[in-house]
Amino acid sequence: MLKRIVVLLLFVQFSFSQEKNTNQHKHNDNSSTNSKKTLSPLTQSMISIKDTHLHIEYSSPSVRNRIIFGGLLAFNEVWQAGAHNATWFDLDNNIKVDGKVLPKGKYGIFIIPRKDNNWTVIFNSRWEQHGKDDYDESEDVLRVEVKPIYPNEFSESLKYTFKKKNKNTATLSIEWEYYKLELPVSS
Repeated sequence: MLKRIVVLLLFVQFSFSQEKNTNQHKHNDNSSTNSKKTLSPLTQSMISIKDTHLHIEYSSPSVRNRIIFGGLLAFNEVWQAGAHNATWFDLDNNIKVDGKVLPKGKYGIFIIPRKDNNWTVIFNSRWEQHGKDDYDESEDVLRVEVKPIYPNEFSESLKYTFKKKNKNTATLSIEWEYYKLELPVSS
């Protein structure tokens, strides 16, 4: 009988120590994952206007105490309008962007920021590109000139947002650092 109790106690002790090691291992795995926060998380914005679905997907970098426009991103040069891969814009029907027709399809969005002039927002037929390395102006489908707005609030992370005006129209806003662009879109 005593032998059975000793065996049972050893079994319980062994089981408890294995469970403790397993839990510590899981805890360590989680903490190492949490400490590696993505600096430019993949983000999306979408809206439906009339019978058209608009969808934007982009990697959203943060300012992180840097000068973005005129610093990290040079004025007068093409930028992929996000981090890593080019930002893409998908629409299932033709729309108008600032009164100009953008045919249904999927596009890479690029921007040329300028210090003292309007910025150029570009919709390029090659939506699947890494950065601006393979950007080719001859593949642009639409270019729109936009006067930047300098909002009172600072935007730490790049963000694309849609704001519906009515069932047929919306505004696409692009904000980062102290700069904001607004593009009217309609179906």
